[in-house]
Amino acid sequence: MDFPLFIKALGLAFILEGIPYFLFAERMSSVLEKLLEQPTASLRKLGLSALLMGLVLIYLSQGL
Repeated sequence: MDFPLFIKALGLAFILEGIPYFLFAERMSSVLEKLLEQPTASLRKLGLSALLMGLVLIYLSQGL
């Protein structure tokens, strides 16, 4: 396993996760409240979709 690459990917994930909180801090509380109102099944579907998209992107990038 390429540990330095893993650390870079983890750092990029933190950056991407932090962007909305930094740029739209005043809106994030209402977004999070709306997420709390969503059914658990919807959140699971959203999470699974994000996971699958990530896996597809990683798979496709292997050929580059």
